[in-house]
This record gives sequence, C-alpha cells and structure tokens, in this order.
Amino acid sequence: MQAVPRPPNRLLQALPVAEFQSLYPHLETVELAKGSVLTEAGVTPQHVYLPHSGIVSMMVSLSEGQTVEVAMVGRDSLVGGSAALDAGPALTDAIVVAPGMASVLKAEDLRAATDRSSALRRHLARHEQALLVQAQQSAACNASHSVESRLSRLLLRARDLCDSEALPLTQEFLAQMIGVRRNAVSIVAHAFQQAGLVSYSRGQIEIRDIDGLRRASCECYAAVRMQCERLLNTTG
Repeated sequence: MQAVPRPPNRLLQALPVAEFQSLYPHLETVELAKGSVLTEAGVTPQHVYLPHSGIVSMMVSLSEGQTVEVAMVGRDSLVGGSAALDAGPALTDAIVVAPGMASVLKAEDLRAATDRSSALRRHLARHEQALLVQAQQSAACNASHSVESRLSRLLLRARDLCDSEALPLTQEFLAQMIGVRRNAVSIVAHAFQQAGLVSYSRGQIEIRDIDGLRRASCECYAAVRMQCERLLNTTG
C-alpha cells in the first residue's frame, strides 16, 4: 500500500506502518462543532474520535447539577478508545469545548483491528492510562487547590492542546470544567486580567503572560504533563 499522509493526531502519527494502514480505510474526517457531545456516560460509544485540533472535555455530572472535568483531550489522544478495549459504556460525557477537526471510525472497526494487533492494543492502553493520570490528578487538584490554581492549570493545558495563546473558551465553560460557579471564575479571570496574565472578551480568553500563569498554577499541571509525556512517548 502506498504511503499516505497521516492526520495530525498523536496516536495515528505514532502507530507502526502496518497498524496505521489497517485503520486508514476506516477513517473519515469530520468537524468537531463546539458543544457537540461525542460520548455519553452510561452509553457504549459507537464511534471513536481522534482529534486533529480543538479540545474535548471529559465531564462527570453530579446529582446536584454540577459538572466537573476529569480530563481534556485534543490532538494528543482519542475519545472513546476504551470501547475498543472492553466494549463497555463510557464513564464520562465527552463534550467539544473548542471546535476543530478529527478522524473518526466505528468502534467495532477499531476493536477488530486491536484483536489482530498487540502493538495497537499497547498504544490504546497507554492512552487510556494517560486519561487515568489526568483524572486522578484532577480529583486531587479539585479537592485541595484554589480556584486560581485550578483555572491556571486548565488554561495551560488548553494552550498545550491548541498550540495557541488564544483560546475559544467562555467563562461558563471554564466554570463547568473546574466545577465552580461562573461568578467564581469571573472574579479570578478579572484578577488575572488586572495582573496582565490574560485578556478576555466574549467567548475568548487569551494568555498574555505564560510564565506568570505557570507561577499561579499548582504542581498538577507539570505532574500531568510529565506523566503523559512518559506514557505517550513510548513507541512499539
């Protein structure tokens, strides 16, 4: 099979040639519209998404009506990959919070490919471990750290995924993602703007001082980044 350009997704980029070629005929390119729900908690995913750009937030809904983000995915990983490993229901809602593009394939096609390839299973397992790392650190962070630290962590993570200081994130989404009321985010965002760390307008926030934002963040941002790099840089 003639070599074809690989989509700009970290998993697809890292796959051995044979594994990528086995998936390629099943891949389609789709738009990730802001607010789209890619998976629902308790429902078995029928499709797997491998973002090229944009941000997908993995959210847990609480009985009181709150939502809390447990992980954030972009071009570094995939959404719905667990369905190819165990065919079970999704544990979280996956919601597009920054629009982009993605490769998509049926979960059953990815599952069939993993049945044939131990290398593909290893790659998927590492990506699932990276999501677990995010979820564990997020739980500790939300329980122990201030709104300022949590918001800084989220903005830094979003910047890494978008590779841009301009982030199409509303304060309402930011509040949902860290599990606080919108007015709490408004107060902190205003303080950040006064300090020159960010600027914001309706529907967008722009990072102005990346080093200052890193100082405002807790250790959770660096810890997650280090662990994910360790897991996802492994080849074979």
